[in-house]
Amino acid sequence: MSTSLAHQSVDDLGGPRSVLTRQKRDHVELDRLLHRIDESTGDQRQEYLTRLCRLVFPHAFAEESVLWPAIRRLVPEGERLTLEIEREHQEINELFSSLEQLPEDDSRHRELWERIKALLREDVRDEEDRLLPMLQQGASRRTLVQLGYAWEAVRRIAPTRPHPVVARRPPGNVAAAAPLTVIDRARDVVDRTARRSHGRAHAVSTSLSARLARVAGAVEHMPPLTRGEDPSTRAPRTSEG
Repeated sequence: MSTSLAHQSVDDLGGPRSVLTRQKRDHVELDRLLHRIDESTGDQRQEYLTRLCRLVFPHAFAEESVLWPAIRRLVPEGERLTLEIEREHQEINELFSSLEQLPEDDSRHRELWERIKALLREDVRDEEDRLLPMLQQGASRRTLVQLGYAWEAVRRIAPTRPHPVVARRPPGNVAAAAPLTVIDRARDVVDRTARRSHGRAHAVSTSLSARLARVAGAVEHMPPLTRGEDPSTRAPRTSEG
């Protein structure tokens, strides 16, 4: 029986540059941020939510662009297992898109947040206990390091917001990277400016963020960005980012 990543050392995982070590490191930070969000309110909570999105969505994007295709080649059950996690990723994207539209004190916001937390933790367990140990058995240490470099490179230039309409697989998700990353990271800066400012500066920043969200929603629906995924992870094409 495979050993969960949670119970393995850095050396067991292939060293500090291995994709398994990088994945586990992000999972630890994810757990820390979930606790911080639950312990905070107002602008501080929103800042932690932004940090969570900047962790979760680039992480998943790099998985879907680099890691899952490799697993589908190297792991006998890779197609079925990666599809299960892609479905989790799709639901997380849809829930986060809804969460962004609701104020913190809305009861629906809290309900959505509890579901998001549960899904994120389920996703970690599925990866660390099942999928990634299977990759570990089928890949050499050198391959794990090569995947680690590729995964990290994609993660650094990936979108930082939920985009449920974009395909979970190439070529759609690859085509989405450049335009949506620029828009998302601009929104991150603008939203932080809005939280730290008052009066006219706050109003201008809030308005600009809303306009960028509408642009992202329009870009998301472009046909090349919706191609390549399994039908079970396809969102209605009426959603907006």
